[in-house]
Amino acid sequence: MQEQTQIFGIRAIIEAINAGETIDKVFLQKGLKGELFSELETILRKNAINSSYVPVEKLNRLTRKNHQGAVAQISPIAFHEMETLVLSVLESGKTPLFLLLDQLSDVRNFGAIIRTAECTGVDGIIIQKKGGAPVNGDTIKTSAGAVFKVPICKVDHIKDAVFYMQASGINVIAATEKTNNTLYDVSFKESCAIIMGSEGRGINPSTLKVVDAKAKLPILGDIESLNVSVACGAFLYEAVRQRL
Repeated sequence: MQEQTQIFGIRAIIEAINAGETIDKVFLQKGLKGELFSELETILRKNAINSSYVPVEKLNRLTRKNHQGAVAQISPIAFHEMETLVLSVLESGKTPLFLLLDQLSDVRNFGAIIRTAECTGVDGIIIQKKGGAPVNGDTIKTSAGAVFKVPICKVDHIKDAVFYMQASGINVIAATEKTNNTLYDVSFKESCAIIMGSEGRGINPSTLKVVDAKAKLPILGDIESLNVSVACGAFLYEAVRQRL
């Protein structure tokens, strides 16, 4: 699966982008120079493709082939336009349930969340273009194929998605420890989008300021937090319970 979701070589990546291939992320070798490499950097910026500069050892771990200082991860799915998806769900007459992921970084957590989202009838998952986990072979495996069933959208900033949801009449509920309310104090019966934060930082503080409600899981043990995919499952199934 890994080889099927990779492109290596500067020219090959350039051609793939020009052909409209869905590129999730490009790893570039630190310190590499040259006219063709500069051309690739320009195309990445022009198309707002997520990229990062890494040591050559990282690239060598990604592939044993002649990568020429560049390895791209291809997305195995086509991403949806958020505005089109939200409008479609609203017009269907159902009560929307969306999931926003604020720069979740672990692909296995991402896959597990997608799997739970499919099981709980989530209408779509919105992620940020940069800084989050890619959709790759590990994501597909962990999601048990659910990645092909749940629409996934990319936005420039999660806060953009928050504002769009609110403008569409959809309440945004943040899963955060920075509140006195538990998830049992909040209503998920109406149109809503649940936002989950990254494993280390949680939800961006500036995003927390603009959400409609905040809720946390009651923690009875000594460990202060749950794995994000487990916490997400608890929130989604509370939404299911309230809507039954």
